[in-house]
Amino acid sequence: MEALSCFHCGLPVPAGSTWSVKISGEERPMCCPGCEAVAKTIVDNGLSDYYVTRESYSPTGDQESLVPAELRLYDAPEILDQFAEKDRQEAGVCEATFSVDGIRCAACVWLIERRLAAVQGVQSMNLNVATERLHVRWREDACKPSDILKAVREVGYTAYPYDAVRHGEQLQRASKKLFRQVFIAGLSMMQVMMYAVPVYLATDGTMDADMEGLMRWASLLLTLPAVLYSGLPFFQGALANLKSRALGMDVPVALGIAAAFIGSTVATFTGEGDVYFDTVTMFIFLLLCSRYLELIARRKAASALEKLQHALPASAARMPGFPHDRATETIPAAQLREGDTVLVKPGEAVAADCVVIEGSTAVDLSLLTGESRPQRKDVGDELPGGAVNATQAIVVKVTKIARESTLSTLVKLIERAGQAKPQLSLWADKVAAWFVAALLVFAVIIFGVWQWVDPSRAWQIAVAVLVVSCPCALSLATPSALAAATDRLVRQGVLAVQPHVLETLYRTTHVIFDKTGTLTLGRPALRDTTIFGVDDAGRCVQVAAALEASSAHPLAHAIVEAARKSRGEGVELAASEIVHTAGQGMEGVVDGVRYRLGSAAFVGEVAGSAAPHPVGGFTPVYLGTEGRWVARFDLADEVRSDAKDVVSHFQSNGKTVILLSGDEDGVTRRVATELGIETAHGEYLPDQKLAFVQRLQGEGAVVAMVGDGINDAAVLKAADVSFAMGSGAALAQTHADTVLLSGQIASVVDAHRASAHTMAVIRQNLTWATIYNIVAIPAAAVGLLNPWMAGIGMSLSSAVVVINALRLRRIPRVPSASSNEQRVLKAA
Repeated sequence: MEALSCFHCGLPVPAGSTWSVKISGEERPMCCPGCEAVAKTIVDNGLSDYYVTRESYSPTGDQESLVPAELRLYDAPEILDQFAEKDRQEAGVCEATFSVDGIRCAACVWLIERRLAAVQGVQSMNLNVATERLHVRWREDACKPSDILKAVREVGYTAYPYDAVRHGEQLQRASKKLFRQVFIAGLSMMQVMMYAVPVYLATDGTMDADMEGLMRWASLLLTLPAVLYSGLPFFQGALANLKSRALGMDVPVALGIAAAFIGSTVATFTGEGDVYFDTVTMFIFLLLCSRYLELIARRKAASALEKLQHALPASAARMPGFPHDRATETIPAAQLREGDTVLVKPGEAVAADCVVIEGSTAVDLSLLTGESRPQRKDVGDELPGGAVNATQAIVVKVTKIARESTLSTLVKLIERAGQAKPQLSLWADKVAAWFVAALLVFAVIIFGVWQWVDPSRAWQIAVAVLVVSCPCALSLATPSALAAATDRLVRQGVLAVQPHVLETLYRTTHVIFDKTGTLTLGRPALRDTTIFGVDDAGRCVQVAAALEASSAHPLAHAIVEAARKSRGEGVELAASEIVHTAGQGMEGVVDGVRYRLGSAAFVGEVAGSAAPHPVGGFTPVYLGTEGRWVARFDLADEVRSDAKDVVSHFQSNGKTVILLSGDEDGVTRRVATELGIETAHGEYLPDQKLAFVQRLQGEGAVVAMVGDGINDAAVLKAADVSFAMGSGAALAQTHADTVLLSGQIASVVDAHRASAHTMAVIRQNLTWATIYNIVAIPAAAVGLLNPWMAGIGMSLSSAVVVINALRLRRIPRVPSASSNEQRVLKAA
């Protein structure tokens, strides 16, 4: 009888097998419970077509059959499309984000990336230690997701396609397990110390040999849970390191624990020599405490990203019959389409980008911009996905689907921000790897020397050297500081997309600003009013506002806004008989007097005499009536209220500040003079800006460029570090290294201060780690440190580094712009 083949993987089905799955109405044989479970999952998810459309499977047990069946599930095209994205620019290339379980420190990152680099078809990979996410880019013709997952598993870790819910559950499980391991190690340590202390104190021979032996056996039994359960992560990590022929941080730790435990066990059985059970349990407990602290630090460092990813609601209350029928139906947010009408109740988050069509409310945009104050939104105002409705229920119309919303775009940018590592981290990882190799060689040498000098102390001192010099502090010094600083900046509305931002910004010599939309608000404002008769300036503005009340022109908005600010308790004027002349201006009657408002030629037709000479750098709007000129309104792009402070900050820190603008030279120089910028160039096209920056770089300058992210893509990309003002459009097309989500130019100062504080903390951490090793290793090598003292020193060194890095989460923020400017920004 011909042997059956597994319908899922193609391998032979064992005789007497009862595993099967009903596929397309027919029972299909399976070779094992794993294939049965995977096939059942495919069928239960409505993906049975996978078996119809697949081209082949491997019935002869080739390399593909070595991949576990539960991993090959992710190769199915239907499932692959759910978590991977095709590269639109390079055909045949996919990229996806995976969650990785079991990350313990930066050495884990190095190990996983090193293994994936050897997988054929993998083009790039980056693992973010703070979020425990792995981003991989691969060629479809040479690699499959199962190959990636299998490679990660081979070095002792578990990976799966990123899912927010599953990832959160896994983080909770990992935290609880680590806490249990800490608790058991601490309990064992306390119990073992109860038996060790009497032995230490009985130095005068008052304890007989039988009692001392009993104490040793009791200590051995109480140490077993700490070694076999609490210490398991160190042994698993070391085994994975050795299997992959790499030297990670777990290798010296596992060797130290094993050496002390084995030596103590031998001494217990033979009754000769010293035991170090108290040292073993203390070392495991302290090291686990340090790792638990590091885990908490990583969670805090990723907190801003986690909040953003959970900000978009999973469902929405759609109103299919609006406005005739106000009934709602709850649907998944992913099913929303452009034009859908949605009810957003107080306390709910907006599921997608939309516009308010009914009601008014205040919304919380703190996750998107870092601005804590609620902002008023009325009919016609746009709302980004992720905004939280704070007060009244509103009805909105969807303008972008959830997947393309502002918040979704922002989350993708943040995920991209963690896909690469700065040079400082790469340097620290390399140093740590070489340090481990040198440490093992040094420990062997020290053991040999003491074996010749005093064999009774050789084992103890070798263990102390292994324990005290574990390079955790060195490896944690840089990534912990960068993660904490990046988290703080995200909460302040500054998103560092590229990994080098803080390093490069600290070294910057020149800061170049664009003008429109960067140092200015990008919209005109009334800067000055010149009176030509006896009329009051305030009344002239009110008359002009009355004429412009129905106009949608930006200059009209500026005059109306100025009138609103200056009106106070005064009476608002009204105009009648309004006549609009395209490209010229407005004519109408106010308080019985006919006025003209607009260009000099238009107003001069009724005013008679020649127009008063305008002031350079401003856009003039004239007001006149029959036979006389009444006033001139000088309008210009409004300078941000915090721009002068930003310029002063960089100048006081020794940076050269330059203004480059495509606007006319006179306007550009006027803004530069107002802000105290000495070097300013107007009428610069994008390619001229690019050439200017490249010329500075050729002279050795480190250039930071701040622009609006839309028209300056080339120069932003060419600068050593660049900033784009945040907006929905800019987020989607930015080429900058950093996005100012807050929309405030003062956020550049936040980033610069953060860079200075971060570099200071990194220097402190590296200095501490270096001094600690310079002092501790020789002390252990000459026998001044016992193993338990070495364990305390090593754990404390790691804790100092992490705690010092967490200080960066409290970097003070630059005071926000005035409430008036916030309102103007909102209106824009």
